[in-house]
Amino acid sequence: MTKNLSWRGAIGGALILIAFLYLVPSLSKELPPWWKGIFPRDKIHLGLDLQGGMHLVLEVDAEKAVESSLERIIEELRHDFRKKKIRYLELKRRGAEGIQVTLIREESASDLKDLIDRNYPDFEIKRGPKVENGVAFLLDLSPKARNHIMKMASDQALETIRNRVDQFGVSEPDIRPQENHRILIQLPGIQDPKRAIELIGKTALLEFKLLDEENSLEDALKGNIPPGDEILKQVTVDPQTGIKKEVPYLLKRRTLLTGEYLTDARVQIDSQYNEPYVSIAFDARGAKLFERITGEHIGKRLAIVLDNHVYSAPVIRDKISGGRAQITGNFTMEEARDLAIVLRAGALPAPVKILEERTVGPSLGKDSIQKGLKSMVIGGAAVVLFMVLYYGLSGLVADMALFLNILFIMAGLAFFGATLTLPGIAGIILTIGMAVDANVLIFERIREELRLGKPPRAAIDAGYAKALVTILDANVTTFIAALVLFQFGTGPVRGFAVTLSIGIVASFVTAVFMTRIVFDYFFTVKRQTKLSI
Repeated sequence: MTKNLSWRGAIGGALILIAFLYLVPSLSKELPPWWKGIFPRDKIHLGLDLQGGMHLVLEVDAEKAVESSLERIIEELRHDFRKKKIRYLELKRRGAEGIQVTLIREESASDLKDLIDRNYPDFEIKRGPKVENGVAFLLDLSPKARNHIMKMASDQALETIRNRVDQFGVSEPDIRPQENHRILIQLPGIQDPKRAIELIGKTALLEFKLLDEENSLEDALKGNIPPGDEILKQVTVDPQTGIKKEVPYLLKRRTLLTGEYLTDARVQIDSQYNEPYVSIAFDARGAKLFERITGEHIGKRLAIVLDNHVYSAPVIRDKISGGRAQITGNFTMEEARDLAIVLRAGALPAPVKILEERTVGPSLGKDSIQKGLKSMVIGGAAVVLFMVLYYGLSGLVADMALFLNILFIMAGLAFFGATLTLPGIAGIILTIGMAVDANVLIFERIREELRLGKPPRAAIDAGYAKALVTILDANVTTFIAALVLFQFGTGPVRGFAVTLSIGIVASFVTAVFMTRIVFDYFFTVKRQTKLSI
């Protein structure tokens, strides 16, 4: 028994030591460098209701991702048609359903079917409506491919937003995918919600397009936009008056280069005008493309377009090699820094819209913490006092188990990376009551054995054995209920379920395992003959 007690004591000591190690990051603001390479670094995350911040639910417009994918496929089809010498009248997207092709000659139909069957397996080809001077075919995107594109768009949007938030410098963000292409974002301690929303929601599609300087901008503004052109605007703000001004540009619709080749984007200061600008760098392929584009269009104006807004349209003076470019646009330092962040993090595959936006003030969180701690202190003190008055020294053992229980719960929150919320504090308070309840069951069984005339050592053995099944039943059923709450609950309900689940396990360990070590130590090693209970 003594040897068995040694092992149990070692396990109990190890559990306490590990719990302290997991709590150190939460208790200390700065850890020594050597700690980070050896011991746990994650601290307990506080929910928005405890420290304030912003809660957002975004929905990815996955239909737009499907439409963008169809647009890219149309460009590929144009290239393949030229290569296969398939002549066509029209090639256009049909919403998010597919593509319509109108061939000039019926004889080209077999070539079209061969091309689609061989290179575009996600499409089903069938006859389209009757048209004049041609033969129409419909290319229907399969539901499987459509769902795959939508899922990929949601996953990519989640990753992009996560990168942006990380680079924005928000500590302990909570970003999770939800059903129906939605994303839950919780940013604790955020100081500027408006800026954060703009940063997260910006699509950041960077494109380089040539200005159409051969056709008249005035005619285009009157509605006579040449085929293959579009009008985009540059928005400037007068720093003196704050008045916004929109400058229209007539651009070639064709995109020469996109931001997918970017490897870096940094804020720099213009030494001549002392204004910030964003310096971007391309990868090897992007650098070659940029060099070729600038070499072929010397003397023309190349517009830098972000989310269909022109940022600048400088004249190409010479071939630019080295894969570097600048985006200027009368930025403030904050705007330039945010632009660099979204460019580094990459573009969203589809626009996102805000479904739910909630901001919790830090004063409310501070008040919640104070009230929660006050409840815990008062509730804990009442339980501690009752146990000592009713069970004597055995009550002190139960109180020790209670403190260990709270220690293990907090360490468990740090271990699992869970977030402590106000309902979570309620779960801890509930667990405090459950923790001593198990010891009450054990102590009452021990008292019954003592009244039957058994010696203290035998009464302790019998009391623990008889109470164990009851405690196990009660904890298992409560644990199952907590798991159900966690699975189907949201937000605060999940916070309550997490602390309750961890608390139940901690309660069972402390009430049955840790207190038994104390009793066995005194009545096996120290050979006590009297039991205060």
